[in-house]
Amino acid sequence: MNTRDRLLHAAEASFIEHGYEAMLLQDVTRRAKANAAAVNYHFGGKELLMREVLSMRLDRLNSERLQLLSCCEQRRGRRPLDATEVLSVLFVPALRLSRPPAGSPAFISLLGRVYSDSSPFIRDYLEEHYRPIFERFFEAFSRALPDMSRSELSMRLRFSLQGLAGLLAGQRVDELIAALSMGKSIDETVLLARLIALVQPMLTDPLGTPKQVRAVEQVEKLAHVAAQATDDAAKAAVSVPGRRSIKRKAS
Repeated sequence: MNTRDRLLHAAEASFIEHGYEAMLLQDVTRRAKANAAAVNYHFGGKELLMREVLSMRLDRLNSERLQLLSCCEQRRGRRPLDATEVLSVLFVPALRLSRPPAGSPAFISLLGRVYSDSSPFIRDYLEEHYRPIFERFFEAFSRALPDMSRSELSMRLRFSLQGLAGLLAGQRVDELIAALSMGKSIDETVLLARLIALVQPMLTDPLGTPKQVRAVEQVEKLAHVAAQATDDAAKAAVSVPGRRSIKRKAS
């Protein structure tokens, strides 16, 4: 592997671990066994280096997603895809690119970090390069859920997909697979179906039903009782003879 490729892979690893803002070129060059001058020579700096990393990983992924979405829609004809199918179109290419020879397990962690990273650079890059793709999938979800307003769909997609991204960014892929498989040997199709089963209710389940509101109200009422009991217990503990002296001795 040449110096340029080592820097790309090192930047990817550093970004996955730290996020863009905390990613340091010193860490990248250390991982790549290169010097700072090599970064400037090949890329011109941190931002351009990261642009190369994102393009290297995300361009192929989103091209495959668009092709797969078109194929699935053509197969269905005039009938829209359902939410399970649209989510599958998002996830299947990502999982394929996390497996050799197409890619590596780090790819899923990279996606998690990209979509959960709050740095302006990452957000602006996604908006600049992939906005048409986001809009294409939003329309597919909108057709799958025709009774849902666009504002509600936007909110649900944000919470469900960014929540998943945060999970992927903070957990190794093998640990996530182990959790989803529940200690059993399962194939990738079942694995994806289980993942979709966890995400899809955030898109499709009723939002704030009267039953849900009543349940929250009951807990809120008990929360005041619990807080008062906690305060009373704390006051009682302070008033116990010898308790203060014991605390001073321990400190």
